[in-house]
Amino acid sequence: MKILFVCSSNVCRSPFAEFVFRRLVANSPTLSAAGVEVSSSAVFNRSRSIFPKAVVSLRREGFSDEEIASFKPSFKWCEPEKFRDADVIIGMSRMHKWLTPVSQRKKFMTLSEAAEGEYTPIPDPFLYKSQEEYDKVMSIIKVYLQKYAASLETKFAEGKEQS
Repeated sequence: MKILFVCSSNVCRSPFAEFVFRRLVANSPTLSAAGVEVSSSAVFNRSRSIFPKAVVSLRREGFSDEEIASFKPSFKWCEPEKFRDADVIIGMSRMHKWLTPVSQRKKFMTLSEAAEGEYTPIPDPFLYKSQEEYDKVMSIIKVYLQKYAASLETKFAEGKEQS
């Protein structure tokens, strides 16, 4: 199963989701055995580097500077195969669905819908001035990711492969 996390610029929310969810998969015998793959991309802006506040958040999650430095933002038109090959595309708000390539929208859901079955938009932390406000958004994302991972573990354990 290939999971693609998307946000506007692939410098804040979706890279954080990629890093954290990849670790959740690595730490889950069920998800690892199922071959879950994780990536991220932007649907609006083409960016060159991860946002500095995201670097701080990822360090606080225990990721090394080398891991973080190896991340290069992706953009939908530069790497269309990520969208084409994904089994599920998970965005941070419904706006991201409308910015996803039309042919791939049927695979889209928001992170809150994937985690809890209900829509709650995740605000863009890029707009927040303080690291504390920024980290609050990252903690919301982390909780949703943990819930989604638990849901997938249950489904894979039951022999189902759909998200």
